[in-house]
Amino acid sequence: MLPPEVKLPVNEMPRERLVREGPDKLSNQELLAILLRTGSRGETVLDQSQRLLTSFGGLLQLKDATVEELQAVRGIGFVKAIEIRATLELAKRIHTMNTKEKWIILALKM
Repeated sequence: MLPPEVKLPVNEMPRERLVREGPDKLSNQELLAILLRTGSRGETVLDQSQRLLTSFGGLLQLKDATVEELQAVRGIGFVKAIEIRATLELAKRIHTMNTKEKWIILALKM
């Protein structure tokens, strides 16, 4: 863990790496850090995202976390818990779509 006052070089920050290298090159910790946006007092966003993943034993268990369970993690307030829950629900819906439904949604975006 980095001390909160130590900042990563700009080109190593998760958002910049996503743009430069693509989302598939980022760790779960970095992708979650992008979603969280900011850390909390005394903790970087990367530290917070790793602690969140560790608290739930990884992504598989995190996907089923309730808003209340997310809020029980230090630094995760109501808004962050809602954003995480909404993102996980969208991922679940995309995963459960059949191919035809995926194409219909893509066609509507055009």
